Amino acid sequence: MALYRIKDFDPNYRDHFDGDDVKGLDLYSGSERIGSVDDVLVDDDGRFRYLVINTGAWIFGKKVLLPIGRARIDYSARRVYADNLSRQQAENLPEFSSDMATADYDYEERVRGVYRPGATSTSTLGGNAALDATAGLDSPTPLDATATSATYNTAAPTPVDATMADASYSRDTYTYDREPELYNLNDRDHSSLRLYEERLIANKRREKTGEVAVGKRVETETARVSVPIEKERVVIERTTPANAGTAIPATDAAFNNTEVARVEVYEETPDIHKEAFVREEVRVKKVVEQDTVNAEEQIRREEIDIRTEGHPVVDRPGDIR
Repeated sequence: MALYRIKDFDPNYRDHFDGDDVKGLDLYSGSERIGSVDDVLVDDDGRFRYLVINTGAWIFGKKVLLPIGRARIDYSARRVYADNLSRQQAENLPEFSSDMATADYDYEERVRGVYRPGATSTSTLGGNAALDATAGLDSPTPLDATATSATYNTAAPTPVDATMADASYSRDTYTYDREPELYNLNDRDHSSLRLYEERLIANKRREKTGEVAVGKRVETETARVSVPIEKERVVIERTTPANAGTAIPATDAAFNNTEVARVEVYEETPDIHKEAFVREEVRVKKVVEQDTVNAEEQIRREEIDIRTEGHPVVDRPGDIR
């Protein structure tokens, strides 16, 4: 169960409370000022879980956690009331540091151990004094839960039917709903009529619709090529000279059996081999096409219905300045 500072969870959280901010309000126990509200911790759903209170000079500036169910807020007086918070309890509470890692399950169990009904100074959860859960948290004006939006659910309609937390839970099964006396706001004194309305919330989610794989394969085909070549051959011709049969002087006769006529013979042979060349280049890229999806749905809204008998004077909401 992760906890977040309200400013980190929603930087514009004040917009949900008509500009009011619980941070900085004075903290009172009865008529005694015991410190101020330093911060607010919310869970993953934006529900208020703890007020971080600075005890100031009361406990030498110690910062501790106050479960939201133990606080009553009066914005008009700029006060937060925790009438059942005693000095001994504040001293027994583990100090809260600016490091959010300290607000883990074990840390919260130590905090809850102080506020749980029946806790004693010898409790194994940190030596905690008992908190009288049956005593009323008197304050001039209870917290106006209607000032919150659905984003910050400070109260859930879980009835308080137990005085102590169920011991059958573990760090994996514990939920804040187990102890509504610590984490729920008391709406029994609220007479405001809440008007709800439905809204269409449009979101987008990214889904994988397919995949394109671009690869290469080798195809084989037979290529034919013709290469003309030349070959030399020797042609021997024997002819009869014009003076054939005419006697020649013996001195002119050259009888030599070593005389040889040499002729070199050449021919062309085909030189056929393969070479690789770049044929074309393929680029793969994605383009985003935008489209608008229109949807319509019937939504409901509550309006006040004012019925009168006789002739009473009524300031209607539209007439209020």
